[in-house]
Amino acid sequence: MRIFIDSANIEEIKDINAMGFLAGVTTNPSLVAKEKRDYREVIREICAIVEGPISAEVIAQDYTGMMQEAEMLAGIHPNVVIKIAMTEDGLKVIRDLRQKGIKTNATLIFSATQALLAARAGASYVSPFLGRVDDTANDGLILLEDIMTIFNQFTLDTEVIAASIRHPVHVLQAARIGSHIATVPYKIIKQMIKHPLTDAGIQKFLQDWQEAFQ
Repeated sequence: MRIFIDSANIEEIKDINAMGFLAGVTTNPSLVAKEKRDYREVIREICAIVEGPISAEVIAQDYTGMMQEAEMLAGIHPNVVIKIAMTEDGLKVIRDLRQKGIKTNATLIFSATQALLAARAGASYVSPFLGRVDDTANDGLILLEDIMTIFNQFTLDTEVIAASIRHPVHVLQAARIGSHIATVPYKIIKQMIKHPLTDAGIQKFLQDWQEAFQ
């Protein structure tokens, strides 16, 4: 399972990218709004840092507006993937962007049937939102498992991005289920790196060394 970072913060992305495992980036309007910077400039900077798919979401929700924004964002860099919300117009945009050779990420996926329709429309990626499903007293991991079962059964080319990750166990379970990708917030990636037994082991090694040579 590949690891993306879900962020629009340049310093966070640089920090994680330097560790050698980062395979891509996802952003959304909320994340970019927090940075209070020009949207296109942020995407351009991210593309210069990370070698991999960079998902940039359109703001418009009508067909014409989405197509215009998508073509503008896709023109920034060949690695840009256009995030499209799962709506009727969104499916039409996904279909037409595929015909133009522009990759798409169908976002705000909350059911396996939505994921199937997006895949059949031509989405390069689908993003089920695990944490937001959990918020409704349902199980986002069951959604992810259903999607993976369907996609594997019919050998669909569309890749699945486990999104709305709330804790490291989400990442672990997504990997067990077989998700192609997990897009993970900066804070959660940092938690994944840490373990109290690792810290204790380092301290013990240092203590033993000091006792032996001082």
